[in-house]
Amino acid sequence: MKIASAIFLTTLLALGLACGYSAKSMPATAGTMPNITLLNPDNANSGTSFELVITGTGFNSNAIVNFNGTQTPSSATATQITVTIPDSAAMTAGPVQVTVTNPGVSGGIYGGGTSAETSNSMAFTIE
Repeated sequence: MKIASAIFLTTLLALGLACGYSAKSMPATAGTMPNITLLNPDNANSGTSFELVITGTGFNSNAIVNFNGTQTPSSATATQITVTIPDSAAMTAGPVQVTVTNPGVSGGIYGGGTSAETSNSMAFTIE
């Protein structure tokens, strides 16, 4: 009887430890994809700072503008971003690819959230 009780208790313990209560991490889902349709202006003189208005869709309020490798914080609505580009980012004449990135959102201890998404690029000309 003692052996049967020991086997029964061992089985219960094994089932209790492997019952599926372990935390599973969820992968991030795709975030909102921004889309640039217009840059205004689309050119500027080298060595000058200027205000750039980016028009498009899907911009988050915490969107980041990527201009000449420099991420410039901006204020944004869902369809328009206005950002001041410093003269240090416009020193060399030539084309610059402009993109907008919507940062990802953390999902907490079990994962999830959203991943960062970056828009199509649009060419800006520094003259």
